[in-house]
Amino acid sequence: MGSTSRRKQRMGVVISDEMGKSIVVRIDRISKHPVYRRIVRRSTKVMVHDERKEAKAGNLVKIEEVRPISRHKRWRLLEIVK
Repeated sequence: MGSTSRRKQRMGVVISDEMGKSIVVRIDRISKHPVYRRIVRRSTKVMVHDERKEAKAGNLVKIEEVRPISRHKRWRLLEIVK
């Protein structure tokens, strides 16, 4: 009985690449406000594991949720899109 759930994948922009094998990625999402029915832009910052240190600030990247790597890192870099 294999599980049918897959790991979460998100797209985001690298906003910091100053750490060793870590980058900070901003994930933007657009939603409608429940009361005012306006479009609201929200963003979340997550720390991502970048083993080969290839992502630079400003890159658009695809990341994947994984088991905890450290205290703050729960995502890993899949690919650099642009």
